[in-house]
Amino acid sequence: MDGARSFDAYRMSDELWERMSYCLPEYKTRRKGGRPRADLRRVADAIFYRMRTGCQWKAIPPELAPGSTAHAYFQQWAESGVFDLLWSAALFEYDDLVGLDWKWQSVDGAMTKAPLGGAKTGKNPTDRGKLGTKRSVITDGSGIPTGLTVAGANVHDLRLLEDTIDDCHRRSPDPAADVTENICLDKGYDSKQIRELVEGVFGYVSHIRSRGEEQKRSNRKKARRWVVERTHGWLNRFRAILIRWEKKVENHIAGLQLACTYYTLCRAGVFG
Repeated sequence: MDGARSFDAYRMSDELWERMSYCLPEYKTRRKGGRPRADLRRVADAIFYRMRTGCQWKAIPPELAPGSTAHAYFQQWAESGVFDLLWSAALFEYDDLVGLDWKWQSVDGAMTKAPLGGAKTGKNPTDRGKLGTKRSVITDGSGIPTGLTVAGANVHDLRLLEDTIDDCHRRSPDPAADVTENICLDKGYDSKQIRELVEGVFGYVSHIRSRGEEQKRSNRKKARRWVVERTHGWLNRFRAILIRWEKKVENHIAGLQLACTYYTLCRAGVFG
């Protein structure tokens, strides 16, 4: 197979690049005689390639962009909020084209290994105390991710829930005034404190299965919150997210935001 074609499937689509280009900071035109600026389209391709394959930055094919250049721009764009803005814009576009299902929402967390450590990592009690990080994601009724937060693997879901919902409210379109918002949580959230938070503070109608009820439902149809579990599985297809190699938590979150953007626009039918 031709080398150029072997990584075409991992290039950023034209539709995604078009939307991302509007979110980039303005760059001043360099004076004549200076070093030319990198081709930002190729840089975006290189970043996307790295996120999809999980390769090291230096292993990015040189036909896309030098790994050091792609890494430098990625960190710059993560710090300036490019990927955060891109995901927010994707949610508004999805809401306009399809419509976010605010009636039924779900929250769940997922563990990620973090061998190099860094901010918001901790000893994973389910992985022999190895360093890990936890992401908490909230989705609409069809599994579109609308908010997330990241913490150490040893942080209880209770502490992440409020930040996750806050992130959703910060970035997402407002639901219609007549929509009753329900939130589905698994048995790990079964506590009086959680119910007071989601019902009293955020105004949700909570659906939290007790541990006994979870066992009774094991052979029955899937709970509504299965969509958030599917979303976590889908996000793991971005191999750079499956294992966190980024020491800077801002870089890890930026990768998650890019994956959420891609997933949202795919489901909106913007590209296949």
